[in-house]
Amino acid sequence: MEKNPVSFSIKTWAEDDKPRRKLMVRGRGGLTDAELLAILIGSGNREDSALSLAKKILKKSDDSLTQLGRMSVTKLMKFRGIGEAKAVTIAAAMEISRRRREESTGELSHISGSADAFAVLEPVLSELQHEEFWILYLNNANRVIHKSQLSKGGITGTLVDVRLVLREALELGAVALILAHNHPSGALKPSEADKAITRKLKVAAEVLDIRVLDHLIVTEKAFFSFADQHLI
Repeated sequence: MEKNPVSFSIKTWAEDDKPRRKLMVRGRGGLTDAELLAILIGSGNREDSALSLAKKILKKSDDSLTQLGRMSVTKLMKFRGIGEAKAVTIAAAMEISRRRREESTGELSHISGSADAFAVLEPVLSELQHEEFWILYLNNANRVIHKSQLSKGGITGTLVDVRLVLREALELGAVALILAHNHPSGALKPSEADKAITRKLKVAAEVLDIRVLDHLIVTEKAFFSFADQHLI
């Protein structure tokens, strides 16, 4: 007699084992990363439950949510049981998380040092797979009045237009700038090109009585400060 196929849907689990039920009873903090991811996945495949599939995805991400956030939809779809809809759902959840972190730094508007600047820029730059150049515009109380992406380039580098930086500074009434870009490679050492654009912007800004306070190189978990290293 042919056996009925085994279902690995969360719906077939014991009530107390369902991640959704567990979240309702214990709260969001009571779930593991895998259980939260399983809720997004919803159902597994003939070989894996949603939870075991979630564990496989996390293992492939070195059990790091940051690494998971970097996974493209195409890469997520390589897991058996993850179609386009589920992959997009996971990617959307990761992006919401990133934006929430970025939004929370809005309260930290006063910059007293490089660590404060990194706190504002880390959610924006740390997880990118390509290089971007950003500017923080500050008033005379060293409060961030605006942050702006100046350019977006490939992993090999990005172009910076000094005129655009200074024009926006004048329009905003900014009196100081903090430059920042990321190194997707993870290397914190500034290149000669990094040093050159810093000098170029600093000299040009001084003509307009605008100070360049720092230039940060941002990686996934750390940063390099030109000011801290007395390079500016």
